Amino acid sequence: MPKHLRWGIMGASKFAREHMAPAIHMARRGDLVALATSSADKALPFLDRTPGLRVLPSENSYEALIFDPDVDAIYIPLPNHLHVATALKAIAAGKHVLVEKPLAMTVAGFEPVIFERDRQGVLAAEAFMIVHHPQWRKARDLVQAGEIGKLVRVSGAFSYDNRTDTDNIRNRPDTGGGAIPDIGVYIYGATRFVTGEEPEEILSTAIERENGVDVWSHVTARFPSFHYTGVVSMRMSPWQEMTFHGDKGLIRLTAPFNAGVYGEARVELHRPGLEITEWRFPADNHYVHQVEAFNASVLDGADYPCPLEFSRGTQAMIDMIWAKEQG
Repeated sequence: MPKHLRWGIMGASKFAREHMAPAIHMARRGDLVALATSSADKALPFLDRTPGLRVLPSENSYEALIFDPDVDAIYIPLPNHLHVATALKAIAAGKHVLVEKPLAMTVAGFEPVIFERDRQGVLAAEAFMIVHHPQWRKARDLVQAGEIGKLVRVSGAFSYDNRTDTDNIRNRPDTGGGAIPDIGVYIYGATRFVTGEEPEEILSTAIERENGVDVWSHVTARFPSFHYTGVVSMRMSPWQEMTFHGDKGLIRLTAPFNAGVYGEARVELHRPGLEITEWRFPADNHYVHQVEAFNASVLDGADYPCPLEFSRGTQAMIDMIWAKEQG
Protein backbone atom coordinates (compact mmCIF):
# COMPACT_ATOMS: atom_id res chain seq x y z
CA MET A 1 0.00 0.00 0.00
CA PRO A 2 1.48 3.38 -1.00
CA LYS A 3 2.13 5.91 1.73
CA HIS A 4 1.18 8.93 -0.35
CA LEU A 5 -1.43 9.77 -2.97
CA ARG A 6 -0.04 11.34 -6.14
CA TRP A 7 -2.27 14.16 -7.33
CA GLY A 8 -2.72 15.88 -10.66
CA ILE A 9 -4.74 19.03 -11.35
CA MET A 10 -6.73 19.37 -14.56
CA GLY A 11 -6.62 23.02 -15.58
CA ALA A 12 -4.73 25.97 -14.12
CA SER A 13 -7.77 27.79 -12.77
CA LYS A 14 -7.50 30.72 -10.38
CA PHE A 15 -9.26 28.72 -7.68
CA ALA A 16 -6.90 25.78 -8.10
CA ARG A 17 -3.91 28.11 -7.96
CA GLU A 18 -5.05 29.99 -4.86
CA HIS A 19 -6.66 27.23 -2.82
CA MET A 20 -6.49 23.62 -3.96
CA ALA A 21 -2.89 23.41 -5.17
CA PRO A 22 -1.64 24.80 -1.83
CA ALA A 23 -4.02 22.46 0.01
CA ILE A 24 -2.76 19.38 -1.82
CA HIS A 25 0.80 20.54 -1.17
CA MET A 26 0.13 21.08 2.56
CA ALA A 27 -2.03 18.03 3.21
CA ARG A 28 -0.54 15.03 4.91
CA ARG A 29 0.07 11.96 2.75
CA GLY A 30 -0.48 13.73 -0.56
CA ASP A 31 1.89 14.95 -3.27
CA LEU A 32 1.03 17.33 -6.11
CA VAL A 33 2.97 15.86 -9.03
CA ALA A 34 1.32 17.00 -12.29
CA LEU A 35 -0.61 19.87 -13.85
CA ALA A 36 -2.48 19.75 -17.15
CA THR A 37 -2.89 23.14 -18.79
CA SER A 38 -2.87 24.64 -22.27
CA SER A 39 -1.11 27.76 -20.97
CA ALA A 40 2.53 27.72 -19.96
CA ASP A 41 2.08 31.17 -18.40
CA LYS A 42 -0.72 29.93 -16.14
CA ALA A 43 1.54 27.12 -14.95
CA LEU A 44 4.23 29.46 -13.63
CA PRO A 45 2.59 30.28 -10.26
CA PHE A 46 2.11 26.55 -9.64
CA LEU A 47 5.78 25.92 -10.36
CA ASP A 48 6.80 28.68 -7.96
CA ARG A 49 5.11 26.78 -5.13
CA THR A 50 5.94 23.25 -6.30
CA PRO A 51 9.25 23.36 -8.23
CA GLY A 52 9.21 19.66 -9.10
CA LEU A 53 5.73 19.79 -10.59
CA ARG A 54 5.43 18.21 -14.04
CA VAL A 55 3.50 20.42 -16.46
CA LEU A 56 2.03 18.21 -19.16
CA PRO A 57 2.31 19.25 -22.82
CA SER A 58 -0.38 21.74 -23.84
CA GLU A 59 -1.69 19.57 -26.67
CA ASN A 60 -4.09 16.96 -25.26
CA SER A 61 -2.83 17.68 -21.74
CA TYR A 62 -6.10 16.61 -20.12
CA GLU A 63 -5.96 13.22 -21.82
CA ALA A 64 -2.31 12.91 -20.89
CA LEU A 65 -3.13 13.52 -17.24
CA ILE A 66 -5.95 10.98 -17.25
CA PHE A 67 -3.65 8.26 -18.57
CA ASP A 68 -0.54 9.29 -16.65
CA PRO A 69 0.67 6.17 -14.78
CA ASP A 70 2.34 8.31 -12.13
CA VAL A 71 -0.91 10.04 -11.08
CA ASP A 72 -3.34 8.38 -8.65
CA ALA A 73 -5.95 11.11 -8.14
CA ILE A 74 -7.15 14.03 -10.24
CA TYR A 75 -8.68 17.27 -9.03
CA ILE A 76 -11.06 18.72 -11.65
CA PRO A 77 -11.85 22.45 -11.39
CA LEU A 78 -13.12 22.82 -14.97
CA PRO A 79 -16.32 24.74 -15.89
CA ASN A 80 -19.46 23.09 -14.54
CA HIS A 81 -20.74 21.69 -17.84
CA LEU A 82 -17.55 19.61 -18.28
CA HIS A 83 -17.55 17.93 -14.87
CA VAL A 84 -19.49 14.74 -15.55
CA ALA A 85 -17.87 13.80 -18.86
CA THR A 86 -14.37 14.51 -17.59
CA ALA A 87 -14.90 12.65 -14.32
CA LEU A 88 -16.19 9.61 -16.20
CA LYS A 89 -13.09 9.51 -18.41
CA ALA A 90 -10.79 9.74 -15.40
CA ILE A 91 -12.69 7.09 -13.45
CA ALA A 92 -12.65 4.75 -16.45
CA ALA A 93 -8.86 5.09 -16.43
CA GLY A 94 -8.80 4.00 -12.79
CA LYS A 95 -8.19 7.43 -11.28
CA HIS A 96 -9.70 8.70 -8.06
CA VAL A 97 -11.40 12.03 -8.71
CA LEU A 98 -12.30 15.10 -6.70
CA VAL A 99 -14.57 17.28 -8.81
CA GLU A 100 -15.50 20.87 -8.10
CA LYS A 101 -19.10 21.51 -7.21
CA PRO A 102 -21.58 21.17 -8.65
CA LEU A 103 -20.51 17.80 -9.96
CA ALA A 104 -23.55 17.70 -12.24
CA MET A 105 -26.23 20.10 -13.39
CA THR A 106 -29.08 17.69 -12.55
CA VAL A 107 -29.57 14.66 -10.32
CA ALA A 108 -29.51 12.43 -13.39
CA GLY A 109 -25.92 13.49 -14.01
CA PHE A 110 -24.82 11.90 -10.75
CA GLU A 111 -26.02 8.41 -11.67
CA PRO A 112 -23.37 7.41 -14.25
CA VAL A 113 -20.59 8.78 -12.03
CA ILE A 114 -21.82 6.78 -9.04
CA PHE A 115 -22.19 3.68 -11.23
CA GLU A 116 -18.66 3.98 -12.64
CA ARG A 117 -17.22 4.78 -9.21
CA ASP A 118 -18.60 1.51 -7.90
CA ARG A 119 -17.66 -0.47 -11.00
CA GLN A 120 -14.04 0.74 -10.97
CA GLY A 121 -13.66 0.65 -7.18
CA VAL A 122 -12.28 4.19 -6.92
CA LEU A 123 -13.14 7.20 -4.79
CA ALA A 124 -15.11 9.91 -6.60
CA ALA A 125 -16.36 12.93 -4.71
CA GLU A 126 -17.65 16.44 -5.12
CA ALA A 127 -15.45 19.12 -3.56
CA PHE A 128 -17.99 20.22 -0.95
CA MET A 129 -15.23 21.28 1.38
CA ILE A 130 -17.22 22.90 4.18
CA VAL A 131 -18.31 19.61 5.77
CA HIS A 132 -14.63 18.92 6.48
CA HIS A 133 -14.37 22.06 8.63
CA PRO A 134 -14.75 21.56 12.41
CA GLN A 135 -17.11 24.55 12.65
CA TRP A 136 -19.71 22.57 10.72
CA ARG A 137 -19.22 19.41 12.72
CA LYS A 138 -19.64 21.51 15.87
CA ALA A 139 -22.85 23.08 14.58
CA ARG A 140 -24.23 19.67 13.61
CA ASP A 141 -23.38 18.18 17.01
CA LEU A 142 -25.03 21.08 18.85
CA VAL A 143 -28.24 20.89 16.82
CA GLN A 144 -28.53 17.13 16.99
CA ALA A 145 -27.77 17.11 20.73
CA GLY A 146 -30.77 19.39 21.28
CA GLU A 147 -28.76 22.37 22.50
CA ILE A 148 -31.22 24.79 20.85
CA GLY A 149 -34.29 22.71 21.60
CA LYS A 150 -36.74 22.02 18.80
CA LEU A 151 -35.40 23.38 15.51
CA VAL A 152 -37.92 25.81 14.00
CA ARG A 153 -36.10 27.78 11.30
CA VAL A 154 -32.89 27.63 9.27
CA SER A 155 -31.76 30.68 7.33
CA GLY A 156 -28.79 31.14 5.03
CA ALA A 157 -27.25 33.92 2.99
CA PHE A 158 -24.29 33.90 0.62
CA SER A 159 -23.52 36.71 -1.79
CA TYR A 160 -20.81 38.41 -3.81
CA ASP A 161 -20.80 40.81 -6.75
CA ASN A 162 -19.22 39.81 -10.07
CA ARG A 163 -21.41 41.83 -12.45
CA THR A 164 -18.41 43.50 -14.11
CA ASP A 165 -16.71 40.16 -14.83
CA THR A 166 -18.85 39.33 -17.85
CA ASP A 167 -16.54 36.59 -19.13
CA ASN A 168 -16.62 34.73 -15.82
CA ILE A 169 -17.97 31.20 -16.27
CA ARG A 170 -20.49 31.92 -13.49
CA ASN A 171 -22.07 34.59 -15.69
CA ARG A 172 -22.36 32.34 -18.75
CA PRO A 173 -25.20 29.89 -19.39
CA ASP A 174 -23.10 27.78 -21.77
CA THR A 175 -20.70 26.83 -18.95
CA GLY A 176 -23.37 25.98 -16.39
CA GLY A 177 -23.20 29.35 -14.65
CA GLY A 178 -25.50 30.92 -12.10
CA ALA A 179 -25.51 31.74 -8.40
CA ILE A 180 -27.48 28.67 -7.34
CA PRO A 181 -25.08 26.15 -8.96
CA ASP A 182 -22.09 28.12 -7.67
CA ILE A 183 -23.07 29.01 -4.09
CA GLY A 184 -26.60 27.76 -3.56
CA VAL A 185 -25.07 24.33 -3.09
CA TYR A 186 -23.44 25.64 0.08
CA ILE A 187 -26.49 26.89 1.94
CA TYR A 188 -28.67 23.98 0.77
CA GLY A 189 -26.02 21.35 1.50
CA ALA A 190 -25.11 22.91 4.85
CA THR A 191 -28.75 22.83 5.92
CA ARG A 192 -28.99 19.13 5.04
CA PHE A 193 -25.65 18.30 6.67
CA VAL A 194 -26.45 19.88 10.03
CA THR A 195 -30.06 18.72 10.32
CA GLY A 196 -29.85 15.34 8.59
CA GLU A 197 -33.16 16.14 6.88
CA GLU A 198 -34.28 16.45 3.26
CA PRO A 199 -36.70 19.05 1.88
CA GLU A 200 -40.30 17.92 1.52
CA GLU A 201 -41.47 20.88 -0.56
CA ILE A 202 -40.13 24.08 -2.07
CA LEU A 203 -42.67 26.63 -0.85
CA SER A 204 -41.57 29.65 -2.90
CA THR A 205 -38.92 30.86 -5.31
CA ALA A 206 -38.09 34.41 -6.34
CA ILE A 207 -35.33 34.25 -8.95
CA GLU A 208 -33.80 37.04 -11.03
CA ARG A 209 -31.87 36.21 -14.19
CA GLU A 210 -29.43 38.00 -16.46
CA ASN A 211 -28.14 36.59 -19.72
CA GLY A 212 -29.82 33.27 -18.99
CA VAL A 213 -28.31 32.65 -15.55
CA ASP A 214 -29.75 33.16 -12.09
CA VAL A 215 -28.04 36.08 -10.35
CA TRP A 216 -30.30 36.45 -7.28
CA SER A 217 -32.73 34.12 -5.57
CA HIS A 218 -34.80 33.82 -2.44
CA VAL A 219 -36.02 30.31 -1.70
CA THR A 220 -38.22 28.99 1.07
CA ALA A 221 -38.76 25.32 1.80
CA ARG A 222 -40.45 22.97 4.23
CA PHE A 223 -38.36 20.24 5.83
CA PRO A 224 -39.89 17.54 8.05
CA SER A 225 -39.26 19.44 11.31
CA PHE A 226 -38.47 23.04 10.32
CA HIS A 227 -38.78 25.75 7.68
CA TYR A 228 -35.90 27.06 5.58
CA THR A 229 -35.27 30.45 3.98
CA GLY A 230 -32.20 31.49 2.02
CA VAL A 231 -30.76 34.04 -0.38
CA VAL A 232 -27.85 33.64 -2.78
CA SER A 233 -26.66 36.30 -5.18
CA MET A 234 -23.89 37.31 -7.56
CA ARG A 235 -25.13 40.91 -7.55
CA MET A 236 -24.97 41.91 -3.88
CA SER A 237 -22.18 43.03 -1.60
CA PRO A 238 -20.27 40.12 -0.04
CA TRP A 239 -22.00 38.48 2.89
CA GLN A 240 -22.33 35.00 4.34
CA GLU A 241 -24.08 33.68 7.40
CA MET A 242 -26.03 30.62 8.56
CA THR A 243 -28.39 30.42 11.52
CA PHE A 244 -30.22 27.51 13.10
CA HIS A 245 -33.04 28.82 15.29
CA GLY A 246 -34.75 26.64 17.86
CA ASP A 247 -37.27 27.21 20.63
CA LYS A 248 -34.51 27.22 23.26
CA GLY A 249 -31.62 28.85 21.44
CA LEU A 250 -29.92 29.82 18.20
CA ILE A 251 -26.68 28.80 16.48
CA ARG A 252 -24.93 31.28 14.19
CA LEU A 253 -21.94 30.65 11.92
CA THR A 254 -20.13 33.85 11.02
CA ALA A 255 -17.86 32.72 8.16
CA PRO A 256 -19.52 29.50 7.12
CA PHE A 257 -18.31 29.12 3.54
CA ASN A 258 -14.99 30.95 3.10
CA ALA A 259 -13.50 30.48 6.53
CA GLY A 260 -10.19 32.30 6.87
CA VAL A 261 -10.82 34.36 3.74
CA TYR A 262 -14.14 36.02 4.52
CA GLY A 263 -13.31 36.07 8.22
CA GLU A 264 -12.57 33.93 11.24
CA ALA A 265 -14.78 30.88 11.57
CA ARG A 266 -16.90 31.14 14.70
CA VAL A 267 -19.85 29.17 16.00
CA GLU A 268 -22.06 31.08 18.40
CA LEU A 269 -24.62 29.43 20.66
CA HIS A 270 -27.21 32.00 21.79
CA ARG A 271 -29.47 31.12 24.69
CA PRO A 272 -32.19 33.11 26.52
CA GLY A 273 -30.94 35.85 28.82
CA LEU A 274 -28.33 37.02 26.27
CA GLU A 275 -26.12 34.08 27.13
CA ILE A 276 -23.63 33.44 24.32
CA THR A 277 -21.09 30.63 24.09
CA GLU A 278 -18.59 30.87 21.26
CA TRP A 279 -16.17 28.47 19.58
CA ARG A 280 -13.42 29.87 17.34
CA PHE A 281 -11.49 28.09 14.59
CA PRO A 282 -8.76 30.50 13.44
CA ALA A 283 -6.29 27.97 12.03
CA ASP A 284 -8.44 25.37 10.27
CA ASN A 285 -8.25 25.16 6.48
CA HIS A 286 -11.16 23.17 5.09
CA TYR A 287 -9.39 22.61 1.76
CA VAL A 288 -6.50 20.91 3.53
CA HIS A 289 -8.90 18.89 5.69
CA GLN A 290 -10.76 17.83 2.54
CA VAL A 291 -7.60 16.58 0.81
CA GLU A 292 -6.44 14.77 3.94
CA ALA A 293 -9.83 13.05 4.25
CA PHE A 294 -9.61 12.04 0.60
CA ASN A 295 -6.07 10.70 1.07
CA ALA A 296 -7.09 8.71 4.14
CA SER A 297 -10.08 7.22 2.36
CA VAL A 298 -8.00 6.03 -0.60
CA LEU A 299 -4.95 4.90 1.36
CA ASP A 300 -6.60 3.47 4.47
CA GLY A 301 -10.17 2.74 3.42
CA ALA A 302 -11.53 5.32 5.87
CA ASP A 303 -15.11 6.46 5.32
CA TYR A 304 -15.21 9.63 3.26
CA PRO A 305 -17.26 12.34 5.05
CA CYS A 306 -18.99 13.61 1.90
CA PRO A 307 -19.88 10.78 -0.50
CA LEU A 308 -21.54 11.41 -3.84
CA GLU A 309 -24.85 10.23 -2.41
CA PHE A 310 -24.85 13.26 -0.09
CA SER A 311 -23.98 15.64 -2.92
CA ARG A 312 -26.71 14.10 -5.06
CA GLY A 313 -29.19 15.05 -2.33
CA THR A 314 -28.19 18.71 -2.59
CA GLN A 315 -28.64 18.61 -6.35
CA ALA A 316 -32.07 17.05 -5.78
CA MET A 317 -33.03 20.14 -3.80
CA ILE A 318 -31.75 22.37 -6.61
CA ASP A 319 -33.80 20.38 -9.12
CA MET A 320 -36.85 20.94 -6.90
CA ILE A 321 -36.14 24.69 -6.94
CA TRP A 322 -35.94 24.78 -10.74
CA ALA A 323 -39.18 22.82 -10.99
CA LYS A 324 -40.93 25.22 -8.61
CA GLU A 325 -39.69 28.22 -10.59
CA GLN A 326 -41.09 26.75 -13.81
CA GLY A 327 -44.43 26.12 -12.15
